[in-house]
Amino acid sequence: MILDLKSKLRVSRAISPQSSSDNTALVSQIATVDCADGIMLAILTGSLGDAGAEWTVLLEHASASDMSGAEAVPDEYLVGTEAGASFIQSDDNVVKTLGYIGPKPYIRATITPTNNATAALVSAVWIKGLGRKGCNTSQDS
Repeated sequence: MILDLKSKLRVSRAISPQSSSDNTALVSQIATVDCADGIMLAILTGSLGDAGAEWTVLLEHASASDMSGAEAVPDEYLVGTEAGASFIQSDDNVVKTLGYIGPKPYIRATITPTNNATAALVSAVWIKGLGRKGCNTSQDS
């Protein structure tokens, strides 16, 4: 039996597809965790050309929707690790994931490159599990 995942998941833009050609950090859209049964970040890479280049992932959470007072998510609230979601120049065309099970309603990801000088193709999406009763999931980000 095939299950209907479309009605149980919401996928939203975290980082629009882009070509990153320097060491400027890529900062995601803020995701709202309320009304989600779970949330994860999926990072998609394309061609990553520069030998020695690395991209480090940081997940932050906050109580305020503008992320004021944001702090790095403690490891106990991560499903996976930030190191495991990070990538290097040989990780062409892969998907890296990082989940969040923390108590705060807003999260944001930052992907920071080092030693990058060529056009690295990166994008990311938030994937939320829906299903909490009484929530209006059509308006969630």
